[in-house]
Amino acid sequence: MLKDQLNSATPSVMGILNVTPDSFSDGGRFVHRDAAMRQVRAILHDGADIIDIGGESTRPGAKAVSVADEIARVVPVIEAIREMSDVPISVDTSKAEVMRAAIGAGADMVNDVRALQDEGALAAAAALQKPVCLMHMQGQPRTMQENPSYEDVTAEVGEFLQQRIAACVAAGLPEDLIVVDPGFGFGKSHAHNVELLANLRQLQALKRPILVGLSRKSTLGALTGRDTDDRVAASVAAAVLAVERGARIVRAHDVAETVDALKITAAVTNTRLGE
Repeated sequence: MLKDQLNSATPSVMGILNVTPDSFSDGGRFVHRDAAMRQVRAILHDGADIIDIGGESTRPGAKAVSVADEIARVVPVIEAIREMSDVPISVDTSKAEVMRAAIGAGADMVNDVRALQDEGALAAAAALQKPVCLMHMQGQPRTMQENPSYEDVTAEVGEFLQQRIAACVAAGLPEDLIVVDPGFGFGKSHAHNVELLANLRQLQALKRPILVGLSRKSTLGALTGRDTDDRVAASVAAAVLAVERGARIVRAHDVAETVDALKITAAVTNTRLGE
């Protein structure tokens, strides 16, 4: 059961499937159903525990997508995955209508970069009674990187997520269905992202599973000088650091490498704890 998996002490790897023409890393590669399903099979072969499907890019400057277009992108893929596998499926959306359509098609979870703040989203999530990931973002996707500012990024992210958890519970969504995401790269400078990762343990005070999305992000490029497709090693290193600091779900483009790295991390951690 997905709820048990999300609350497990064993980290999960969430494989990314963007059925969009303009996502920052793989935009346009999987917009056609056949290509998307080939990628799904590869993700499953590589050991993903969850597949996260997105039909609208949230990179800075990306164009908005209509409800109809987003549903047309994600629902056929969700239905096709559900026909071939019982792997948990997450839908990456902020729109209430898309949430309902995706869950109706067989998705198991909502992953919302706006933390259910868009019109109707909170009510839809409460009615659906499915796991939800609440992400922190300063500003809006198209302009969020123009001038992000914080006095204490970790504390402010934590305060926001606590408020959104409380709003969800008040709306009728059980707390054990809630996952939190600090939102690396969403309205944060490179320095903010590094500080947030260094202090990630502080977010364990929220007592909810932490999801991190660091894969191929621009901060990794700034630190290594490598282009998007050459950030596998940096992404894996960031995933290991995040898990060591309490993350329980790692969203990744490079699933096989991330799965292997977390197996080693788990083996060492469990041996250390056993001592």
